[in-house]
Amino acid sequence: MLQRIQVRNRWKSIFKPWEEADPWLFAACIGLTIFGGIMIRSVEINQGLIDWWRHWVTGGVGLFLAIIISRCRYQILIQWKWPIYILINLSLIAVRFIGTTGLGAQRWINIGGFYLQPSEFAKVGMIVTLAALLHDKTVPTVGNMLRMLAIMAVPWGLIFAEPNLGTSLVFGAITMGMFYWGNVNPGWLILLFSPLFSVLLYNLSTPIWVAWVVIAGIIAWRSLPWPWLGTFGAVLVNVVSGHVGHIFWNVLQDYQKMRLTGFLNPEKDPLGSGYHLIQSRIAIGAGELKGRGLFHGTQTQLNFIPEQHTDFIFSAIGEELGFIGCICVLLVFWIICFRLVMLAQTANDNFGSLLAIGVLSMLIFQVFVNIGMNIGLAPVTGIPLPFLSYGNASLLSNFLALGLVEAVANQRQRKKRWN
Repeated sequence: MLQRIQVRNRWKSIFKPWEEADPWLFAACIGLTIFGGIMIRSVEINQGLIDWWRHWVTGGVGLFLAIIISRCRYQILIQWKWPIYILINLSLIAVRFIGTTGLGAQRWINIGGFYLQPSEFAKVGMIVTLAALLHDKTVPTVGNMLRMLAIMAVPWGLIFAEPNLGTSLVFGAITMGMFYWGNVNPGWLILLFSPLFSVLLYNLSTPIWVAWVVIAGIIAWRSLPWPWLGTFGAVLVNVVSGHVGHIFWNVLQDYQKMRLTGFLNPEKDPLGSGYHLIQSRIAIGAGELKGRGLFHGTQTQLNFIPEQHTDFIFSAIGEELGFIGCICVLLVFWIICFRLVMLAQTANDNFGSLLAIGVLSMLIFQVFVNIGMNIGLAPVTGIPLPFLSYGNASLLSNFLALGLVEAVANQRQRKKRWN
């Protein structure tokens, strides 16, 4: 009996440093990684590739790093925000000079056979930097917001120039989510993205565009500290954006326009921009309720869908495991998002809360866009499905983000813990 108690105490002492960590969050991310390897194996079973094994190895390394990070004091990152910011910018600049080109973009750095993608790690670095800038500002001013946007614009611009539209959109989602949680006026956030809406609406319907310009002016009047000047500026920016966007749209070639709008009607270019979307929808539809069975999907096994082990892994899940499999995957992602929201509410400080919201914004945006892309509701932007899509840099960055939020969870007071 005494020996059993000693063994039990020994195990408790081993896990004591992580006793406040969120086991549900760890389990959900590990489960998705294991499942991702299985699905990658399924889509590559006839090609003799071992990407599924690399996925698991990378996941194991990422999990090891996440466990170590979860034991550290995350508050120290506040003092390291500028070194982190400088490091991510230097790595993105290095891509321009020594980067490797692939799939029409220059995004990777080859280090001993390992292709490092700095833009993936820049997402985590941006979350840390923005959280450190926001954590001590109870009510941020317009000036504070503009300064933070200017700081974030540097890595965003470097990523956009690679070109990497998908990751640059993720940057925007992270910024919006963290600004909102950091008590930035919601009206300012709407005005921030209003020029983009003007560009889209101007080319769709002039009356709707005019109505939007009026709405933007009203929002500026009610939310900005200088009503007359702010309203004039908001209206002017939206009017100019609409006209400039229309000019640039007419400059684009037909094939470029098709890439941006092909998801609305992929049948117009079934062998070009619409091919991925058509084949993906066929695969998901063929799965019906229960799917065709693991390793038995026709679209999957016959390689009808390019890049199925990365951007289109969800189509393989839909075909082989059906609607039930898709819902189970979405349920696991819901658990991750739910735990992150609970963590943000119970964190010991604003910095930890903002870290959790930043990771939440990053993951939830990627999930929505990737799945929307697979079912034909969003354009193909090259955004991977977190923990499931093959990609060493993406998977490692996700586990680094997991380590950060687990560090926040691990330092909560026991009375605040959510069970």
